[in-house]
Parts: sequence; C-alpha cells; structure tokens
Amino acid sequence: QVRLVESGGGSVEAGGSLRLSCTGFGFAPSVDYTMGWFRQAPGKEREGVAIIDAGFARLYASSVKGRFTINRDTSKATLSLQMNSLKPEDAAMYYCAAAPTAYGLGLSRFDFTNWGQGTQVTVSS
Repeated sequence: QVRLVESGGGSVEAGGSLRLSCTGFGFAPSVDYTMGWFRQAPGKEREGVAIIDAGFARLYASSVKGRFTINRDTSKATLSLQMNSLKPEDAAMYYCAAAPTAYGLGLSRFDFTNWGQGTQVTVSS
C-alpha cells in the first residue's frame, strides 16, 4: 500500500518562498504513477495545485502558474513543490497525492487514490 509523507510547510510573509517535499513508500514496481500537490483552505474544496506524470509533463493551476514548480525524483520516490511569490490566498493545508495512472490526468482530486497527511502553509500579509 502506498504511503506518502509530506514535510516543509510553515509560515511565511507574502512574497516569500517555501519548498514542500513528499516521500513515497510502497509503490508497486510495475506501475507508473502520476504525482500531484493539492491544497484545501478552511471551508473550501480540495483543489489541484500541480501534477507531474510519469513522463515528467507538468500541469499547473492557473492561480499558481509561474510561481510554483513541481518536480519528482522517481529513483528516490520523492516529490517537491517550490513555491515562490507566495500570496495570502495560497494559505492552506497542502497534500501530496499519487494516482496509479502514467499519463493523461488533470487536476481533479477524484483521480488520485493515495494521499499524505498534509502539511500546513500559512502566508501573512
């Protein structure tokens, strides 16, 4: 069973940067995964932030494009999210997620079957 563990959240002032990391365990060796970052603010739906597929193609939400960068290291089963120029509206619980599908996914949370416990990001204005 896949287990995902996030780290790197914290508090930052608007305009600052944070880097989130996720380490995965238990991936099936014969399966290629799409990995992603999602976030959920209080009272809001969980939304897709960025995903990266098995071929390293990336998809970003329009609200973070140009500010956030997603990367993965398949050999180490790690995923990262570099967040620059943070805004107060970026504050949320951020979740790492995995889907046992190599290509073709979008930012819908319903396509992802494995989730980390989340890491909190706070951005002060």
